[in-house]
Amino acid sequence: MDISHALILGIVEGLTEFLPISSTGHLILASHLLGLPETEFLKSFEISIQLGAIMSVVALYWRRLFLDTEVMKRIALAFLPTAVIGLTVYKSIKAMLGSEAIVLWTLLLGGIVIIVFEWLHTEKEHAFEDVVKLPYRTALYIGLFQSIAMIPGVSRSGATILGGLFLGIKRKAIVEFSFLLAVPTMAAATGLDLLKNAEAFSLDQFGVLVVGFVTAFAVAIISIRFLLRFVQTQTFISFGVYRIALALIFFAFVL
Repeated sequence: MDISHALILGIVEGLTEFLPISSTGHLILASHLLGLPETEFLKSFEISIQLGAIMSVVALYWRRLFLDTEVMKRIALAFLPTAVIGLTVYKSIKAMLGSEAIVLWTLLLGGIVIIVFEWLHTEKEHAFEDVVKLPYRTALYIGLFQSIAMIPGVSRSGATILGGLFLGIKRKAIVEFSFLLAVPTMAAATGLDLLKNAEAFSLDQFGVLVVGFVTAFAVAIISIRFLLRFVQTQTFISFGVYRIALALIFFAFVL
């Protein structure tokens, strides 16, 4: 794996992290297309550069993250299920990162779920408009939805956003909450992985990791701004169609 691979994967990560199409799934499929061997470093790289994308949230929302105690309490509660489940099944999750088949099936099924959900969903008149008004129980339920996304291809943002819509939160509010919840989630995932594997990395590999991290950060800022504009007027059906099409193309022509 070299710098050019890190740039490509960083762009893929930045573009897909906050869209309901699974950044992890796209990284796995992109690595397959690039012909990168399935190594422990590649798996760690795919986890770690997600933190680069997440840091764009810190840059854009640092006031809400660190100065608004009501938001911080709800994020902490929503993070709890993923933290507990992630620590319990860390090895199993990482083992699945090399499976293109799992990614394609979850992309396909997730796309169907998104389309069906959007067809059936009607926003409630009194839906929550701001994360600071979320009941603590609702924040915890959102965290449970997010934990489903530990399966590669499900999409962390997709699971939290659809879960939030189902629980009666307005579209823009749950999208922003998904952004904020990503910060502790991916910081913990990256920290855990680096703690367990950092000593196995060479100096050159750390350089590649930095390139992917910075690229993902820059591209993710653009992606966040796009999604905030998009949800003002559009549903997520187009993303569901994209997921299904991508999975079918890979099933038919790549794998």
